[in-house]
Amino acid sequence: MITESDESVFVPDWPAPAGVRSLVTTRRGGFSSGPWRSFNLGFHVNDDAGAVHANRAKLTRVSGLAPGAVHWLEQVHGNRVVRVPAMEQTPVADAAWTDQPGQACVVMTADCLPVLFCDDRGSRVAVAHAGWRGLADGVLEAALGVFPEPSRVLAYLGPAIGPSAFEVGDEVRATFIAEDPEAGLHFHPASPLGETWYADLYGLARQRLETAGVKRVFGGCACTYWDEADFFSYRRDGTTGRMASLIWLDNA
Repeated sequence: MITESDESVFVPDWPAPAGVRSLVTTRRGGFSSGPWRSFNLGFHVNDDAGAVHANRAKLTRVSGLAPGAVHWLEQVHGNRVVRVPAMEQTPVADAAWTDQPGQACVVMTADCLPVLFCDDRGSRVAVAHAGWRGLADGVLEAALGVFPEPSRVLAYLGPAIGPSAFEVGDEVRATFIAEDPEAGLHFHPASPLGETWYADLYGLARQRLETAGVKRVFGGCACTYWDEADFFSYRRDGTTGRMASLIWLDNA
């Protein structure tokens, strides 16, 4: 259970079954300063290590999870999925799943799309880190592969860069359209000659999830780029912190 109300976290609004717990962090209420102000959870962004340790300790406290129960990944914009707890201390992967109570799957983001998954029985959960490369490479489908019946899966789209801010080159659009022409509906011109496009990560994710058989998809309303007060954004700031999206099964 969440042990305290705090501006540094929010609980996703989705009809996950009893026993499934989820949490998304904001940039507020932490110990980091400078461009990482203030609830940065990433060690890899050159923030002060002591501040990051303090932020991660606060996350454990606020979530009510046991120390060591948050399983961090080394994310590489790929499609590898690992089961946690894992044999590796920090697995190189962009998605994780578990059916063990009290063990939290987590990804970090600062514009890329975090996606939470659970089945409607509340028997297993997963999370995926999906920037455009991960989406195109099938990270959502890979995460869904741990569920026997995709039609029984619920998904929540966490904070990501929105469709009015995510400008990409034509090669990104071409990558998605080559796999599915319908993906073109989620790109809108950002330049007169069609050299750059605004990409809708939320729309692309919903399309891929629906194609894979997931009909219950929630969230997808935030924009990390425009909401500077609440979220880190790599596209906006360059040097910045990372939020975390967590999901786990309750011990009860």
